[in-house]
Amino acid sequence: QVQLVESGGGLVQAGGSLRLSCAASGRIFSDYNMGWFRRVPGKEREFVACISWSGGTTDYADSVKGRFTISRDNAKNTVYLQMNSLKSEDTAVYYCAADLAIRGYLPRAGHEYAYWGQGTQVTVSS
Repeated sequence: QVQLVESGGGLVQAGGSLRLSCAASGRIFSDYNMGWFRRVPGKEREFVACISWSGGTTDYADSVKGRFTISRDNAKNTVYLQMNSLKSEDTAVYYCAADLAIRGYLPRAGHEYAYWGQGTQVTVSS
């Protein structure tokens, strides 16, 4: 198994920044593509960003492109989501997820990811 623990969420004013972290353990971290998703109660889970096992390829939802940056440090077994220019619409519970890197592509669909963290709340005030 892969165990994932998110941290870094909290309350921030619109226009501000947060950096989320996801610490992984249990497997070789560099074997996995990593993704960030978010969910608001009563709404479907939404893809945010993902990054390849090597960090060489990234993908972003249009709603966050240019504002959010996903990165990883395989030596620290950690993936990050730097969130800048935050908007009230970014308020959600954010989850990180791990996908064994055997597909040949970076998936956006949550069901393609086998392992999930517990989530961390991000609240952006207007």
